[in-house]
Amino acid sequence: MAHWIQGPSMLSLFRTLVRSLVVAIELIMGMLLVAGCWALFSLRMPPPVDPDEAVSVPERIAIEDGWRSGTARIQRNRFGLWEAYLEGGDLERGLRFGSLARELVREQEELFIERIKLLVPDEQKLKWLRWFLAFFNRDLEKHVPEEFKREIYGVSRSFSPDYDLIGEPYERALNYHGAHDIGHALQDLALVGCTSFAAWGKHTKDGELLIGRNFDFDMGEAFACNKIVLFMRPEKGIPFAQVTWAGMMGTVSGMNLEGLTVTINASRSRVPTAARTPISILAREILQYASDLEEAVAIAGSREVFVSESILVGSAKDGRALIIEKAPDGMGIYDPESGRVVCANHYQSGTFAETVENLANLEESDSRSRFVRMNQLLDQHTALGPVDAAEILRDMQGPDGRSVGSGNPIAINQLIAHHSVIFQPATRKMWVSAGPFQIGPYVSYDLDHIFSKDLTDLLHPLLDPAATIPADSFLTSPAMDDFVWHRAMRTAIKEQLVLGSPWPLSKEDEERFIATDPENYDTFVTLGDLFAALDRCDRAEVFYAIALDKVVASEAERRAIEKAMTTCGMN
Repeated sequence: MAHWIQGPSMLSLFRTLVRSLVVAIELIMGMLLVAGCWALFSLRMPPPVDPDEAVSVPERIAIEDGWRSGTARIQRNRFGLWEAYLEGGDLERGLRFGSLARELVREQEELFIERIKLLVPDEQKLKWLRWFLAFFNRDLEKHVPEEFKREIYGVSRSFSPDYDLIGEPYERALNYHGAHDIGHALQDLALVGCTSFAAWGKHTKDGELLIGRNFDFDMGEAFACNKIVLFMRPEKGIPFAQVTWAGMMGTVSGMNLEGLTVTINASRSRVPTAARTPISILAREILQYASDLEEAVAIAGSREVFVSESILVGSAKDGRALIIEKAPDGMGIYDPESGRVVCANHYQSGTFAETVENLANLEESDSRSRFVRMNQLLDQHTALGPVDAAEILRDMQGPDGRSVGSGNPIAINQLIAHHSVIFQPATRKMWVSAGPFQIGPYVSYDLDHIFSKDLTDLLHPLLDPAATIPADSFLTSPAMDDFVWHRAMRTAIKEQLVLGSPWPLSKEDEERFIATDPENYDTFVTLGDLFAALDRCDRAEVFYAIALDKVVASEAERRAIEKAMTTCGMN
């Protein structure tokens, strides 16, 4: 299998986010100097356990390709996916998950911290950033259900002590569940720029509900390689499965044993003033406690959130899907009842469709392009099945089938997905992409079969290899080799630009860089940025002009390129 590496898109987003945060923090530094000590003190969260409760991390036993602790287990299957099973009470689930996935938990936190240090090498600014986030998150625990706090606390008992200067393990674990919300809210960015669809009735082969989604959360190769398919039989609520990562107990993509599915897509938000319920925690509550659309809507309406988010909910009982649109100032429902619904990163309900923020989002972002392309692909498939869904989720072209290069944000498949998943709620089946991205095989799981068995039996396999959807042909093509080389070079260039130490490319590398992704506007933006940093504005302007002739992802991106071109020309 070809090797794949992380793309630059998340790096760019984090760079923008962190720089904006630093500017904001410098502007309000006086306030932070006064409030900082109080904010940090107020963030000292008491453990959500009774003084006499046992909170020691349980021992684990090594098994083939994983570990076991009591009735819980985690193993890596032959496709590279981690599979975990948990049952019991909230604290027990968390303690055992932390024990089982200890190395993965610590690796994920290390990846996150190291990325931030790369982007903000100034230690003083890192301290300011910490103070700001501490102040912002001061009331977060008040908006997380007790059950999930106890579960998260249990996992945090396995956190590394290496980062205790940032906060106590429980504080860090809880705050990480709100990281997605804080990130895209403060920068008006959908850090999780996903695309999903649901189809039923005449639009599917069997008339039953079919759902597909890409979770485009680019935190790099190592992060995506360690995704986990988690099966949970909680003491309260409905057994469920979700695609997650070590330490993440909230939900971004999941299905329960009643055939109810939950996936989340970020949308544009106003800048919040305080934390509320993290959207992944709300999604988890729906997944664990809702059996139909009515119950899902009721749970969503009972919680306040601090960012705008679309929650696509599918229901086997109802035989259809709808979108719950949550925002800090209200909630809307988009329920077309037409046999098909597409969800990108903008709102569609009567409540929010015409708001200033949503209209600006449609004009400025790449959400509309992915929405249009998804509808075009659905139009081309008159009766969808799981294999058709995989084909759609792997599409790398722009609207009208235009060639836009590899990894363009206007494509359904941006080659950055943490995971991609297909749900068939009526049969309780789901297919999870094994990687890289969604071009590798989609591994099949049958929840009815899985939860009807004794999952403490290590000989009982969780996956269904016979129903696996094969990898895309792109994976073993020369185009994949070109993509790997190009993205590695692009990432290296952009990291050097962030660090302020750019180096010139050889003539051969420059030509190869263009030849390996000639239709992608970002190829030429990257070269333009490089030559601008090297004070070669004559070359930079040429590359910026070429970029503007390509399919640029959004109007905001186009203006940024034009501004860079103008700024360079003035120097």
